[in-house]
Amino acid sequence: MADSQHESDDRQPDDDTTTEQDSKPKRKLSGRAKLILLLIALAVVILGALWFVRYQTHGQYLEETNDARIQADSVTIAPRVTGYVEEVLVGDNQNVTQGQPLVRINPRDYRAQVAQADAQIAVAAAQADSARAQIREQYATIEQTAAELAAARTKAAYDASEVARYAPLAASGAETRERLAQLRTAAAQSASDVRAQEAALALQRRRVASIESQVRQARAQGQAAQAQRSAADVDLTATLLRAPIAGRVGDKTVEIGQFVSAGTRLMSVVPLDKLYVVANFKETQLALMRVGQPATIKVDALDGTELVGRVESLSPGTGAEFSLLPPQNATGNFTKITQRVPVRIALEATPAARALLVPGLSVTVTVDTIDAKGDLKRIREQQDQLDQRVR
Repeated sequence: MADSQHESDDRQPDDDTTTEQDSKPKRKLSGRAKLILLLIALAVVILGALWFVRYQTHGQYLEETNDARIQADSVTIAPRVTGYVEEVLVGDNQNVTQGQPLVRINPRDYRAQVAQADAQIAVAAAQADSARAQIREQYATIEQTAAELAAARTKAAYDASEVARYAPLAASGAETRERLAQLRTAAAQSASDVRAQEAALALQRRRVASIESQVRQARAQGQAAQAQRSAADVDLTATLLRAPIAGRVGDKTVEIGQFVSAGTRLMSVVPLDKLYVVANFKETQLALMRVGQPATIKVDALDGTELVGRVESLSPGTGAEFSLLPPQNATGNFTKITQRVPVRIALEATPAARALLVPGLSVTVTVDTIDAKGDLKRIREQQDQLDQRVR
């Protein structure tokens, strides 16, 4: 009985405490706090509305990719002749101007080829001169033979006239037949002499034609030698490699004394003043992308500094189409993968910024396509009209 009363006394204070807590009024927000919360909520709604409006009017037309690199049309320096490197005239990463000498290959073999071609030209010229001299001599002989032929014809005509004059006399008995026979023999000999002189003249004229062909042959040999000389001169000139463009030397692997073959890569010249960006956009980003649209370029190497650019061209195919092993989707199981298309973007930067840019740097490119926002609608309308005509 006493224990029950004691337990009852122990529970009594707890009940009193609970009653006191329940009886306390709940704390309410002040008007100032409610105002602050209302202003915050209103600001969030306004910012969200502004973001939505900006996205609908402009943001949805900004196409961005970080699959982009700075590139340049570098030129590989390679010899077109074979030989030992005699001089290396530039160093690693050196700036060069267009036409500046880079490497010299030993030119002795090619100088000998030029000298040999010069000798062949001289021989052909001498042969042509000799043939021309023979032609001149032959013409002198022809003139002499022509004079002898004229004399023979005159004598043959005279002998023939004598035969004609003595023939009636011999027939009448006024002259002997022996005299007529002598005259006829002399006339026949004169006619034979004429034919011999004519044959000799014709032969001499054919001889001129033959010698003239020798002149033409010598001239052709001279032209062939001249062509060989030009080729040898080109090879001799090619022993000195010059920079085809202005830029900076990179990837230099050539050393003095090295034997190089035609086409061996010696170094590259990078035109740092003609850098551009290649951005690989997804195919789903290209619907409104057009040449000439402005672009913003963030360069990682410049701590995100933004440069400006302009879309210069779009590739005629996806990157996969120009790979070493293009995809063959007709074989095996097919898994659709979003393709990427290279887009070339002209880079506009100050000289100070260009001094820090080199090919291969990573960039993030954003293209503003808002000027083409109505193209898709026009394309759909035109397609619908075409479908109606086809049907």
